[in-house]
Amino acid sequence: MNQTHIIAARRTPVAPRNGALADLSVQDLAAPVIKQVLRDAGLAGDDIGEVIVANSLGLGGNPARIIALASGLPERVAGLSVDRQCVGGLDAILLGHAMIQSGLHDIVIAGGVESYSRRPLRQRTFSDGRPPIAYDQAPFTPWPNRDPDMAQSAADLSRHLELSQADQDNWAINSHCRTLKFAEQTQAELVPLAGLEKDAFTRALTQRHCERAPKLCGTITAANMAVAADGAAFVVLISDKVAQQLGTPSVGILGGATLGAAPEQPGLAPVAAIAHVLGRSGISPEDLTQAEIMEAFAVQAIACQRGANIPAQIVNPQGGALARGHPIGASGAILAVRLFHQLSKAGGTGLAAIAAAGGLGTALLLR
Repeated sequence: MNQTHIIAARRTPVAPRNGALADLSVQDLAAPVIKQVLRDAGLAGDDIGEVIVANSLGLGGNPARIIALASGLPERVAGLSVDRQCVGGLDAILLGHAMIQSGLHDIVIAGGVESYSRRPLRQRTFSDGRPPIAYDQAPFTPWPNRDPDMAQSAADLSRHLELSQADQDNWAINSHCRTLKFAEQTQAELVPLAGLEKDAFTRALTQRHCERAPKLCGTITAANMAVAADGAAFVVLISDKVAQQLGTPSVGILGGATLGAAPEQPGLAPVAAIAHVLGRSGISPEDLTQAEIMEAFAVQAIACQRGANIPAQIVNPQGGALARGHPIGASGAILAVRLFHQLSKAGGTGLAAIAAAGGLGTALLLR
């Protein structure tokens, strides 16, 4: 099968919902990033075989098609939309990888976008004439008793792992600290948008801030969970043939997988996916030079780092989603973008991993 290479990767800054990016539709968020990765790769729209877009909270239909057209791609590029909630951004990349491996396409743009600010209002209807009832979170299992609220699930996980609020707050403080420290180095991955040139949420978080943060459930507070946000991220995937033609540096995909786990403990789901991907590739956690692990909750990131035996010092070395925010459909792709830029500069082998409601975990291995 064909080897897949990532030749370009970019993202928007991330902004909390109803913030700096609130006026932008999903195509307004995504199209500038797609245009920029094409310029970075030295490719034209006519070269693209497919655009795969993860989106979880949008209007439905096929947002990938709208985004492809808004990006100036040829009308023959159909666009493929993916909804696997938080893991969708990485899954879009894995789907593009599979298309290239199979020989279906030689060049694919893949990633994700979310406008939490512009998400539609949803209502559940009934056949007996009762009035519709508004809802914010769709069900992720057929069993209500195994489909917990995400904050409740994170609180349960913290009890299971015996992690205190202080443990989680310290992780969050370090995430903000690292993001601030390396802000200048991360500019290469950003496409400024709507006057925003850096992630809007990052701040000098302190223990005092954490102690004053509103409590959501148990040890879970507004300080140690990621804020709902808007943003987009995309990569350009190419085959061996195109890589040889272009002759430019790239980062190769070694493997990836999405696995299901216990629905009531989604925070632990990436552990099995990580073990599966590393095992198939013959790579141990000690062989990794960097890992980008999603920080939807501090406890979830800690659980994945410990459960997968990944050295703590290589996890999110320039900060994570606790200091950025969580644009659901884009979050996995943001991890891949960050990993691409770090590996392009320093070399080595890197891992991206993320969890999703319903007990899903996705892992991507790059070198």
